[in-house]
Amino acid sequence: MTDWQKSDWRAKPRVQMPDYTDAAALSAVEDRLASYPPLVFAGEARKLKAQLGAVSRGEAFLLQGGDCAESFAEFAANGIRDTFKVMLQMAMVLTYGAKVPVVKVGRMAGQMAKPRSAPTETVNGIELPSYRGDIINGFNFTEAARNPDPERMLQAYLQAAATLNLLRAFSTGGFADVHKVHGWTLGFTGAPEAEKYREMSERISDTLSFMEAIGIRQEAAHALETVDFYTSHEALLLEYEEALCRLDSTSGKWLAGSGHMIWIGDRTRQPDGAHVEFCKGVQNPIGLKCGPTMTSGHLKSLMASLNPDNEAGRLTLIARFGAGSVGEHLPRLIRAVEEEGAKVVWTCDAMHGNTIKSTTGYKTRPFESVLREVREFFAVHNAEGTIPGGVHFEMTGKDVTECTGGVRAVTDEDLSDRYHTACDPRLNASQSLELAFLVSEELSTRRSTMQQAKAV
Repeated sequence: MTDWQKSDWRAKPRVQMPDYTDAAALSAVEDRLASYPPLVFAGEARKLKAQLGAVSRGEAFLLQGGDCAESFAEFAANGIRDTFKVMLQMAMVLTYGAKVPVVKVGRMAGQMAKPRSAPTETVNGIELPSYRGDIINGFNFTEAARNPDPERMLQAYLQAAATLNLLRAFSTGGFADVHKVHGWTLGFTGAPEAEKYREMSERISDTLSFMEAIGIRQEAAHALETVDFYTSHEALLLEYEEALCRLDSTSGKWLAGSGHMIWIGDRTRQPDGAHVEFCKGVQNPIGLKCGPTMTSGHLKSLMASLNPDNEAGRLTLIARFGAGSVGEHLPRLIRAVEEEGAKVVWTCDAMHGNTIKSTTGYKTRPFESVLREVREFFAVHNAEGTIPGGVHFEMTGKDVTECTGGVRAVTDEDLSDRYHTACDPRLNASQSLELAFLVSEELSTRRSTMQQAKAV
């Protein structure tokens, strides 16, 4: 796309973005960001795209997860470590079930802006702008906090850079050693309430012991002790995205330097809108949220715009319908993709369609609804003969009580104990790992069924 410029989005209709009142201050921040180094590099984005291409062919599986919205107040090394740690555990369990590599993509180092259902909110008769994430405004319900402040983009950049620095160190410095990761998993399966996952965990132990006995650990030490870990976020605040967009000297293509993968939300996927205009011009892998209002024609138009060369790994379709609704919406979208012969990754966001208000007044997501949507996603793909490529969760490594259910049975009454999210409820470490075991069972069953079909 030789005639595309990174500022072209400014001529398009914009939604879900703040109106900054001080144009000079905004311009000054954009200029500073434009002079900073990009957070990621083109070679990393191309490597992720190639791995997602393998996912689209069923040769790998995508695990995407992390915070609903990263906050300035909770930013800490331990939090980054704990979320990374749980994602490694989940990936190990999924690898065992799928028998293919798991591509690990965090909702980290940039997931700081959020779309909102209304531009303002009213409390005790006072109306103020809605909280849109720490990169835009503050959570406290005061006029000063809620006024969009462009200076926040600079703090967001520094937090993202520090997060990426730590993630890269964890990925290659020995923390990700496969034997350590499984040791952490044993801590979960050793609990009495996790007994049903113990058998799979013991089989993983046997496999690792066999590999070590025949010398594989010595021969493949690097592969067993390091991982590829990528970052992603919703590309919502386009002033930030444009400022970090860079022209890659090796390919002559534009790169969104804010993260390895960026996605377009269900509220900002207008084919003629600013967000689609920006994302279509960068070489990064692009995610596209597909909710109940997505039509077949709409999807075909977006695929043509975002992936005109039909490049494998370029476009990930993130289905988010809600438990009980997948069978109503997903089949028609799968058929639209098949009619176009489009190469896409299909992944399941089982969080956003399952948010409810608890009896105690807290916004929550029942674990059983999340699991049900995942199972419905697999069932539809099995029926359509297509590839369920991945899962996408809002989760944290912390021991929060935000989603109900799971083996450790968080109840409505428990939600107030450790409800820390500034936005949407997240799975805690235990619930995340339990979900990985359950998805692994789905993958293992699917694999067995496909092998049997080939043998007939």
